Amino acid sequence: MAEQMKKPEPDLSEQTKVRREKLAELQAAGEDPFQLTRFDWDATSRQIKENFDAMEGKPVKIAGRLMSKRGMGKVSFCDLQDKDGRIQLYARQDEMDEAVYKKFKKFDIGDIVGVDGEVFRTQRGEMSVRAKNITLLSKSLLPLPEKFHGLQDKELRYRQRYVDLMVNPDVKSNFLIRSKFIQFMRRYLDDMGYIEVETPVLNTLAGGAAARPFVTHHNTLDIDMYMRIATELPLKRLIVGGMDRVYEIGRIFRNEGMDPKHNPEFTTVELYQAYTDFHGMMDIAEGILSGAAKEILGSYQVEWLGQQLDLTPGWRRLTMVDAVREYAGVDFAAVSDDAKAVAAAKAIGVELAETADKTWGNALYACFDQKVEEKLIQPTFITMYPVEVSPLTKRSPEDPRLTERFELFVCHSELANAYSELNDPIDQRRRFEKQAELRDRGDDETEMLDEDFLTALEYGMPPTGGMGMGIDRCVMLLTGADTIRDVILFPTMKPLD
Repeated sequence: MAEQMKKPEPDLSEQTKVRREKLAELQAAGEDPFQLTRFDWDATSRQIKENFDAMEGKPVKIAGRLMSKRGMGKVSFCDLQDKDGRIQLYARQDEMDEAVYKKFKKFDIGDIVGVDGEVFRTQRGEMSVRAKNITLLSKSLLPLPEKFHGLQDKELRYRQRYVDLMVNPDVKSNFLIRSKFIQFMRRYLDDMGYIEVETPVLNTLAGGAAARPFVTHHNTLDIDMYMRIATELPLKRLIVGGMDRVYEIGRIFRNEGMDPKHNPEFTTVELYQAYTDFHGMMDIAEGILSGAAKEILGSYQVEWLGQQLDLTPGWRRLTMVDAVREYAGVDFAAVSDDAKAVAAAKAIGVELAETADKTWGNALYACFDQKVEEKLIQPTFITMYPVEVSPLTKRSPEDPRLTERFELFVCHSELANAYSELNDPIDQRRRFEKQAELRDRGDDETEMLDEDFLTALEYGMPPTGGMGMGIDRCVMLLTGADTIRDVILFPTMKPLD
């Protein structure tokens, strides 16, 4: 792969040489396209096609990239690609300045041009633009991939997304859907009275989630800093301060592995609402995803990872205890102590992590994680998580071993995580200290003790519901993508040797 990128095939090198010679000729003639600074277009390919009857015979100015050239002699046909799609150009020597036409004949596929012309329909019925003048706006010095095969190498597509977008038209639709999803989500939350805010990306402590952070160094202060692994703690400080409904859409950084569902930097929305609980967050998660599917795709029925999914509102809500009973055959409600819980897990082949305490809660979570999660296909809210794996979550009044937390699973993929937020500063301190013990035992993906956050809680935080949603995975669902790299414009890639 690397060798192909370093040593182009001889015919490609020859094409590049010819293109550079053409540029040199233009520059020698005082017609350097790179000195042009603008082209005032007034129509796009989509506008022309959607309003053809009204625009037929009218003058237009369009701009874009030449994707093909056909024809011989005094008549040429081209496909021009702009931000909205493609439209055919019709260029005829006796309808243009002869010198302009001769220059145009030397243009290459990939060149960017501005066209003054007239909307018309060819004898074959194709909506087109009859060119009167064509201006070279930028010279493409590298040939595009061969049109019948395009850019197919997936790794190269991710490394050269700019080429991928040029020659694979379907790729752009994923990112248009992504943009529309974020727009929908913003509108949904804004209409509920939420305020969008921004919090620091660089922190002196890594907190708000269980993950290994990226570490950097601030030269002026001469201190190490952490790129944020969550936006949770700053946002909850704002709840303390009286901003009752806040959200942030932003980049998160976690120093973890890469696979079809993970990228070291990814985008989330985190939102917090005073005077509600995790049930309120469930309603919002369901409303955002089902509403976006209906508005953007026109249907609640979607296909993802080979499964037909129904996003019609009214998603299943299932406690973790009930899920483990239903899918793994172990009834933790009937297990009374830690030892029996660990034994019940071991009986179905589930082992707890070495760093995990051998408790009822850890045994329940391990059974869910190893035996149940992969079986959740249709949208399902799994609720009531053990306190051991939920250090920032309010305990259940009915069972203090559990917390008021949910995760949303679709196609065995976690799309959202939400809590009834812990607002007891004394309990929060104990849990931070417990996490510190785990860090001392070698688990560097646990919470750090944040004294300032504890101070904020001591001033009093109202009952609050909070949620984080992975935007990349939500877009994977809406686009049917089977890897997160297909919905991130520039995914993290291993450097080439």
